[in-house]
Amino acid sequence: MSPRRFLGVALLSGLVAGSASSADERPARVFHIGIVHGGLRSWPENVAFEDRLRELGYVEGRNLTIDFVGGDDTDRLVAAVRELALRGVDVIVVGGRESELKAATTGARSTPVVFRAVDFDPLARGYIASLAHPSGNLTGVAFQQPELIAKRLDLLTQAIPTIARIVLLYDVFGESQREAATQAASILGLALEAIELKSPPYDYEQALAGTDGARGDALANTTSPFNQPAAAAEAALRHRLPYIGNARQTAEAGSLMSYGPNISEMFRISADYVDKILKGAKPADLPVQQPTKFEFIINLKTAKALGLTIPLSVLGRADEVIE
Repeated sequence: MSPRRFLGVALLSGLVAGSASSADERPARVFHIGIVHGGLRSWPENVAFEDRLRELGYVEGRNLTIDFVGGDDTDRLVAAVRELALRGVDVIVVGGRESELKAATTGARSTPVVFRAVDFDPLARGYIASLAHPSGNLTGVAFQQPELIAKRLDLLTQAIPTIARIVLLYDVFGESQREAATQAASILGLALEAIELKSPPYDYEQALAGTDGARGDALANTTSPFNQPAAAAEAALRHRLPYIGNARQTAEAGSLMSYGPNISEMFRISADYVDKILKGAKPADLPVQQPTKFEFIINLKTAKALGLTIPLSVLGRADEVIE
């Protein structure tokens, strides 16, 4: 090989090697997501969401930046949605409350939004065109709470046929669930007294004054970011009320039963949607997912304390029995 040809090959090889080296050293893109949730980052469902992101390869500080805005100040959360959109984050994740999703439809129209509709039905409220094709910049998971509260009332009557009246605790976040419970109670032939909770932390003892399980009362409640499962279960026991909650934490805290989806699992699914969007998918092309698995928990310790015997036909359907 001539000296000139050798030099040319060497230069070409050096350029190729240099290009490969530059490609290897080029930093990976750092995605930026904003999370707005009416709770704490340390809550189990939020931890489950971030755990799933790590499983999908997103490591905060390496290829992911997370801005988490939480708490119970609705105005602050609504403002945070708009601020995150102005900052140009890749995805905004809103969880639980309708107010944050409403803010996303008006103040974040050009930013992909993944919602977790815990307390309301996004289709019935008009935020999405359909479950299969949500349209616009929205997709996420919906918890079906209006339908589920009707199922809870049915389970109560199957477990305790002597129930005469349902006492329903609800707050501003549970209005659509209250409407569904009213219809369900009418179909079941039960009276329903809806008691609105205001000014958290809620005083369950005051709310339940005048109720008595011995007179045929039973208790249910709507979902809310301000629910306090232990306090509600303790108050129900003091009034001898058979109480069905909306998540396993309620039964573990002492309610008679609970029925609902696994909230942490649904939040993990919302992380899958974030991953798809960061990889180029459009929210409108991602069908809104509803829970397919529900947990039915019965607390036999509470049944014994209330002097109740749960029928075997109901016990046999439980996913878990606390003894």
